[in-house]
Amino acid sequence: MAMAFKKIALVTGANRGIGFEIVRQLAIRGVRVYLAARSKGKGLAAAEKLRSQGLDVEFIVLDVSNRQSILQAFREFSEKETKLDILINNAAILIDRGSVLTLDQETLQTTMVTNVYGPLQMIQTFHPLIPKGGRIINISSGSGSLTEMNGYAPAYSISKTTLNALTRLASIELNERGVAVNSMCPGWVRTDMGGEMAPRSIEQGADTAVWLALDAPSHLTGRFFRDRAEIPW
Repeated sequence: MAMAFKKIALVTGANRGIGFEIVRQLAIRGVRVYLAARSKGKGLAAAEKLRSQGLDVEFIVLDVSNRQSILQAFREFSEKETKLDILINNAAILIDRGSVLTLDQETLQTTMVTNVYGPLQMIQTFHPLIPKGGRIINISSGSGSLTEMNGYAPAYSISKTTLNALTRLASIELNERGVAVNSMCPGWVRTDMGGEMAPRSIEQGADTAVWLALDAPSHLTGRFFRDRAEIPW
């Protein structure tokens, strides 16, 4: 009977870095977590590493830049589960570090496909399974904050600003169903994307996402967080 009330989560881009740590922390808290990644080999290895620690983790192939992959993942997920309590849109790419004055359309479009269209299609596809009290967390960045923006990685920054707009719009539409939708900034974290010089650990980077998923008051929605505190858009 207890298993019927177990929370179910899905985390994209979760075979390494912050996504992997979010999966680990959620699973430690008793959540059954679907670790989603586009690489079957890397995803299976990541899930097995966590299962070997006694954690309830499943792997699902999911490339957020591919609509058909999202639909296939939804079909596979729906065959096993009847609900999705927590959706964490973590998968993202950072492929530019230049100037907005020289940013090319292809780089921006490629970035938007993964960082914006992916989360949008994930929400559109999976929201029917999210019950009252469910949570959607979009992993954003201070680079996407209009208040904090400093010119770094323009395509990435534009994509994260747009992701924040998606958070606001989705929160408005899903509020009447009691589903909270928020963005969070993990800070500058020591990952493949953040580099070794970053001051924050992966555990610190994942903390606010896990808090939003499990512990934050349910009325908090349509907001932007870092270190469990609201920050300006």
